[in-house]
Amino acid sequence: MNNIIHIAATLDQPDLLENMIEQLAYRRYDLGFGHQKVPVDSEALETSSSSIYLSGTVALTEGTEQLNIPFITNFLFTCVKGEDGIYKLTWSTSLS
Repeated sequence: MNNIIHIAATLDQPDLLENMIEQLAYRRYDLGFGHQKVPVDSEALETSSSSIYLSGTVALTEGTEQLNIPFITNFLFTCVKGEDGIYKLTWSTSLS
């Protein structure tokens, strides 16, 4: 059997998430870790991370049947400072 299941997730407050990630990426202080001496062929990274609770709905659709599952879970978002001095979102993962 080759059943195709479509999976989609929607967030309850995507604007709030965007605002929190922008605050994480545009922090105004630098701890200086990016300037530490490291072994050859390595690079010191300046990072900024935040744990954020998100809620929404996961929709599973198979043919004409759809199952909606609400969720509330904790996500970890990490930004890494690039050579241009700007933090960019590099990693996110669910902590559940």
